[in-house]
Amino acid sequence: MAEKVYQPGEHYEYPLIIKKLLNTPLVYSPDQEIVYRDQSRYTYRDLNERIGRLASGLAEMGIGAGDTVAVFDYDSNRFLEAFFAIPMMGAVLQMVNWRLSAEQIAYTLNHAEAKLIIINSDFLPILEGLEDKLEKVRAVVVIPETGEMPETGVKFDRVYDELLATSEPGYDFPDMDENTKATTFYTTGTTGDPKGVHFTHRQLVLHTLSTAIAVGSYDTIGRCRAEDVYMPITPMFHVHAWGFPYIATMLGMKQVYPGKYEPEMLVKLVVTEKVTVSHCVPTILQMITGSPVVKQFDLSSWKVIIGGAKLSKGLAKAAMEMGITVYTGYGMSETCPIISLATPKKHMMAWEEDRLLDVVIKTGLPIPLVEFEIVDPDDRPMPHDGMSTGEVVFRAPWLTRSYFKAPDKSAELWQNGWLHSGDVGHIDAEGYLQITDRIKDVIKSGGEWVSSLDLENLMSQHEAILESAAIGVPDEKWGERPMMIVMIRPEYQGKVSADDLKAYMKAAAAEGKLPKYGVPDRYEFVDEIAKTSVGKLDKKVMRNMYH
Repeated sequence: MAEKVYQPGEHYEYPLIIKKLLNTPLVYSPDQEIVYRDQSRYTYRDLNERIGRLASGLAEMGIGAGDTVAVFDYDSNRFLEAFFAIPMMGAVLQMVNWRLSAEQIAYTLNHAEAKLIIINSDFLPILEGLEDKLEKVRAVVVIPETGEMPETGVKFDRVYDELLATSEPGYDFPDMDENTKATTFYTTGTTGDPKGVHFTHRQLVLHTLSTAIAVGSYDTIGRCRAEDVYMPITPMFHVHAWGFPYIATMLGMKQVYPGKYEPEMLVKLVVTEKVTVSHCVPTILQMITGSPVVKQFDLSSWKVIIGGAKLSKGLAKAAMEMGITVYTGYGMSETCPIISLATPKKHMMAWEEDRLLDVVIKTGLPIPLVEFEIVDPDDRPMPHDGMSTGEVVFRAPWLTRSYFKAPDKSAELWQNGWLHSGDVGHIDAEGYLQITDRIKDVIKSGGEWVSSLDLENLMSQHEAILESAAIGVPDEKWGERPMMIVMIRPEYQGKVSADDLKAYMKAAAAEGKLPKYGVPDRYEFVDEIAKTSVGKLDKKVMRNMYH
């Protein structure tokens, strides 16, 4: 694209676009490393060249501005390259949740109008039954995970590294309107088809800048700066890996991508590459803190932001006993995602451990440029007294403006100029938000609300409990009653009964930690608790099982 000719006195209208995030690391830290498992490592100079080659290759395959390119991959340097190259061309990056059903994946590809697919060879079996159902896809690029192409029935056009090797490195990325659509992905609800959320260049740049300020500028725990070593343990298809690949790249951090999540590999990378900052769902942290092998290593430099589900006090304590610094981050697919971080304020840093734990498991303080409120059913703000409960609503410059091609759902999402979260919570006098439930998950017993998150948090502190979930089940007298679904730690198997757990919850109620009507009547022991494709508790499945 020809460079615009400027007239004397005409200023440059600086757009907030993703390509501008690459300028800083190429000046500050061009030789910093980007690592993939124990398989490859290269520098930011190499990353920049590979981004150019990927764009050139995609352009040769017919991808242009406005086209959607769908990516199926693990957390990898290839996905990082796609995070930049595709939107920098003016195309749209679709991050595909490969854990969805084949039918849902076909729906999302067709709904997003994906024209080209980049896919890790491990996921080719997903495509083998879908090719005839894909309406717009014209080409497939395969990433051989082991370096060799497996046998497949999928008709593919190019191999990823060969595409890059034969393409020009000097792609001329254009300036563009900062409101150009950059990314899209799909969020699944309890009913209906997956909903497409989408974000512009401007939204992603502002989210990157604000989150970088939030994690790096305050005198608190878990500070994250350019000297840190970043490794995601949240899928990159899940809300841009919470935006951290953009932040880490802008700051020129050393980045480590683990590929397929394997406990041994995760620990090996944390230790050998000296990883200092990650993010994950509680299930992953549970796996790490519960592993005898992991306890052999010094993890005192590791800071982990927990999101996707509530961080229980019991799990936070277990992590901190291993030297891991943990705190909560909160957001949704619709919010790009980060809305709040549960970092303690400066005056709280001297508090004793148990009191500090109560802060880091909160939903958190709004990061810069975020406003949130809790509102009653008439959208009136409620007091910030730590008790008054209502629906959580947001304003921020990076919230999705609508669901893609779903005006009816968009009308439910945005009301009176606020994005309605569907979460229930309260805000205290210090400004900390605490989510107490999803509107659809709240348990209503005898006309009183019982927080499933409070029940789960209390249960997590019982020494025998590995994981728990609280749901409401129908009750003839009270309408609904809470019940607990629990996983017992192996060493306590057969040593703890439902009566023991009920006595424990009754004792908590007697201490004022729980209303007496909130003590669950029923306790189901299970080997595994149902999870969604992104690792959240799947309470829809649980309710269907026990109703």
